[in-house]
Amino acid sequence: MTSASAAGVPPTPAAPKSRKSVTGTRKTVAALFLLPALVLLGALVVYPIGYSVVRSFYDQSGDGFAGFDNYQALFTDDGIRTALKNNIIWVVFAPTVATALGLIFAVLTERVRWGTAFKLVVFMPMAISMLAAGIIFRLVYDQDPDKGVANAVWVGIHDTFAEASAFPKAHPGRESPLVAQGGAFITKATVRTGDTVTLPLVGVAPDQMPDDAKRAVAPQADPGKISGTTWQDFTRGKGVGKLGAPDASEFGYPGMKIEAVKDGKVVESTKAADDGTFTLSSKADGAQLRLPASNFKEAYNGVDWLGPSLVTPAIIGSYIWMWAGFAMVLIAAGLAGIPRELLEAARVDGASEWQVFRRVTVPLLAPVLAVVAVTLMINVLKIFDLVFIIAPGSSQDDANVLALELYRKGFSEDQPGIASAISVFLLLLVIPVMWFNVRRLRREVRR
Repeated sequence: MTSASAAGVPPTPAAPKSRKSVTGTRKTVAALFLLPALVLLGALVVYPIGYSVVRSFYDQSGDGFAGFDNYQALFTDDGIRTALKNNIIWVVFAPTVATALGLIFAVLTERVRWGTAFKLVVFMPMAISMLAAGIIFRLVYDQDPDKGVANAVWVGIHDTFAEASAFPKAHPGRESPLVAQGGAFITKATVRTGDTVTLPLVGVAPDQMPDDAKRAVAPQADPGKISGTTWQDFTRGKGVGKLGAPDASEFGYPGMKIEAVKDGKVVESTKAADDGTFTLSSKADGAQLRLPASNFKEAYNGVDWLGPSLVTPAIIGSYIWMWAGFAMVLIAAGLAGIPRELLEAARVDGASEWQVFRRVTVPLLAPVLAVVAVTLMINVLKIFDLVFIIAPGSSQDDANVLALELYRKGFSEDQPGIASAISVFLLLLVIPVMWFNVRRLRREVRR
């Protein structure tokens, strides 16, 4: 025993050893490992942001200081104002609809046996790049119903209730007994019982005639009726065929509607047979025969999805198709973590399924819904690919967004100062959303 111990003096503590980090690695070594990542972060993130901020205060050449002129252009340039308006539409509607659909899909598929398969199908578009999705929906929204799926379905539904005419281009030819009357054609003279009437038309190519059209037949007189024929009075070949009379190679107009009109009122109507022949009763005696405008109505060609008025909602629809699956998966994960006893307790207390959903499920899912909505808001603020690919040149100005306008100003119009100002403005728009998300995540960690 030492003298210090014998005297009751406590021993001097040993000098502390150099401390290591939590992982057992010295701080200097950890810093060396982090250095490459920090260099890349500075080169790829910090430097471009700083350069864009500085460049936004210079003119087109980059030599003269422009002050806030480039930022003033954000609110005076028509293209940028349209892009800003469209970005507001995107931020309001795209995340809201995608999140709502994701919530509906997650809740409805929770109890069904094939729910996993359905979720897989809905999530599959996430595996497709924006470029590929843009090409797909450019075809989906094609104006031609034979190419565009959207218009094929729309035209099919429309034609189910309002059948289109097979003869939109038909019209009277030379020396015709018909004259125009507001889209319809009417005979110059009245008809009498026992008469035969010929109503020749031209304007429809022989290969465009309906499949059920048969060779035109000349009308046969009937003493108690009015007989007639309406047909395509055209035969290929110069000088071939007789004008005003059905020839062997000419086809009748099947289904052509004929009306007998007296004093502006329709007293009788009928439709032509496959060979173009028709008959009217004695009620039509003294009437004029009219081919109504419905016979020549242009075929319905669907909706102009990519026109100026619908191009932005159409592109938002394609975005929702891609991202609703992302929202559904995250919400389904949050739904799986909800204590089932809370839901069952609400049902035992007499709550309906709608009340359980609205008063229990949605409030408990609020943090997850916030994550999904904020993530999608950040995503749509920088949307570029879909707009650039889907919107045709004729309506791209109407579908313009800030990221696309940045590209156009920087490359197509060679205005790097304004492009830099747009990029800084986009950054300023994203920062509040990111700040809100970070604060919410910190609150969740403290809980």
